[in-house]
Amino acid sequence: MPLKGHVLTAHKTYWLEHAWLGTHVEPGVALDVADDGHIAAVRTEAATPPPGAEVLRGLTVPGLANAHSHAFHRALRGTVQVGSGTFWTWRDFMYKVAQNLTPDSYFALARAVYAEMALAGITAVGEFHYVHHAPGGAPYADPNAMGEALIEAAAEAGIRITLLDTAYLAAGFGQAPGTHQLRFSDTTADAWAERVSALKPREHALIGAAIHSVRAVPAGQLATVAAWAAQRRAPLHVHLSEQTAENDACLAAHGRTPTQLLADHGVLGPRTTGVHNTHLTDADIALLGSTTTGTCMCPTTERDLADGIGPAVRLQRAGSPLSLGSDSHAVIDLLEEARAMELNERLSSRTRGHWTANALLTAATEDGHAALGWSQAGRLEAGALADFTTIALDSVRTAGPLPRLGAETAVFAASAADVRHTVVGGRHIVRDGAHTLVPDVPSALAATIAALRS
Repeated sequence: MPLKGHVLTAHKTYWLEHAWLGTHVEPGVALDVADDGHIAAVRTEAATPPPGAEVLRGLTVPGLANAHSHAFHRALRGTVQVGSGTFWTWRDFMYKVAQNLTPDSYFALARAVYAEMALAGITAVGEFHYVHHAPGGAPYADPNAMGEALIEAAAEAGIRITLLDTAYLAAGFGQAPGTHQLRFSDTTADAWAERVSALKPREHALIGAAIHSVRAVPAGQLATVAAWAAQRRAPLHVHLSEQTAENDACLAAHGRTPTQLLADHGVLGPRTTGVHNTHLTDADIALLGSTTTGTCMCPTTERDLADGIGPAVRLQRAGSPLSLGSDSHAVIDLLEEARAMELNERLSSRTRGHWTANALLTAATEDGHAALGWSQAGRLEAGALADFTTIALDSVRTAGPLPRLGAETAVFAASAADVRHTVVGGRHIVRDGAHTLVPDVPSALAATIAALRS
C-alpha cells in the first residue's frame, strides 16, 4: 500500500480513449501503472497515445464491484424459470444444488463464474459464502476447504475477492437447521468465529463476515459475529428484510423488525452492509441511515425472485451508501444492475431521474469496493489500485451518442457484452473481449454445471 505522498514509478502506460473520472468523461487520458499494481499517475490532455502506451478504445471506468454473490447459484440460471412459485419454492431448488458441491467442484464452478464476472468488467466480488461443511454437517479435514476453494478460484480467474464467511446456524427463529442446512451450520457463533479466524487474507483476497439473516442466527449470538468483524475492522454483510415473511416472523419472535433487532445487538454501522433492504419501515430506514449502514441492491435477482422493489432513494437520502450485486446470477451484468435500480424506481414512483449516470457508476465502482473493504479501488486516480474496465462505444448498443455522454451510454445502453478490456492490478485479465487466463469460459461453465447435475 503506497504511503500518502509517496511517488510511484511508472512501469506501464495505458492510453484511454475516453475515461470516466468520477464526475465527467475526459477524452485522451494517459494512465501510468507502477510495478506494484497501483496507478502512478493520471495524465489528462493526452490527445494521442504516448510512445509505447497500450491503447484502450472506448470508455474506461474503474473496475466494477459485485458486492453480493452466491457463486453456486449460477448453476440455477434458466432451470428455475419453469412454472410459478415464490422465493421459498426457488430456495428448494437452490438447496439441491448446494448438496452436490464439493471443494473440487465448487472451485471449478466458481473459477468459471468469476471468469464470467471478469468478462463483464467486474474486478472484485463479495462472496457471501455459507456452504462450509460436507453434506450432513461434518467438517472437512480442512474446516475451511470450501472457502479456500473460492479464494483460489478468484485468483485463477484474475479478480479480487472479499470472502464474506457467513454464520448460518438455524432454519428459523427457534428452529434447528434442516437437513439441507446442516452443511451451512457451525452450530454456534463461537464455533463459527473459531473456524473463520483460521482464514488468512492474501494480496487478492480479504476476509469479511456475514450474518445470513436474523432468522438464521439466534439473536443472542448476533453480537459475537459483529464483534469478530469489529475487532478486525472487516466488512460485515447481512441479508435484511428480503421477504415480508421474515419480517413477520421476527416481529412474532422478538416484537421488533429485523433492522431494530440488528441495532439492538450492535450489528449496524459504517462497515456493515444490508443486502436487499427491501421491506423496511420508516424507522428502519432512519436507523440504517443514521448509522451509515450500507445497502446492497440486487435488482436482477430481486425481480427474478419476485421479492419487490426496495426504497433505495429513501435509504440513500437517509445516509445509507448504495452498492450493487448480481446475487443469484440470473444475469451477471453490473451495468444492468445499475440501470435496473433507476428503472425500478421509475416504475415505482412514475417519475424519472432519481440518480445521474455518474451516481449509478459510483455505486457500481467506488461505493461497491468500499462495501467490500477495498478502499484503494474504484477510482481512476494516483495511488489507487490499477483496476479498470473498458466499455465499447461502437457496438450496436452504444454507437451514436456523443462520447462526452459515455457515462449515460454505459449505464443506460451498454451491457456486459460491450466490455472490451478488464485490467486488475495493471494486468490484462480480459483483452478484446477474451479472458486471458480461462481460455473458454462458456465451456467451463457448461462443464462444471453439468457435473453438478449428474
